Amino acid sequence: MKLVSIGFGNLVSAGKIVSIVSPESAPIKRMIQETREKGLLIDASFGRSTKAVIIMDSGNVVLSALTPEVIAERCTEKTEGENDEREG
Repeated sequence: MKLVSIGFGNLVSAGKIVSIVSPESAPIKRMIQETREKGLLIDASFGRSTKAVIIMDSGNVVLSALTPEVIAERCTEKTEGENDEREG
């Protein structure tokens, strides 16, 4: 299981991420509000402005102060030793 840092010491499981989107559009804002009302919202932005909305396969929605690009890059980074296993 690979964990991805989403800022401020918070981690999510990379394998459980369905989508990483920007919070700017009205449908995403509605989804955040609906998720908050259901009690499935996790605000990991620590009071900073939300720049990424991470949709998990469990139905949870995680808010992050990092941009979607940064989080996606961290998801695709190879872990230490991963190349060694594939080459050998």
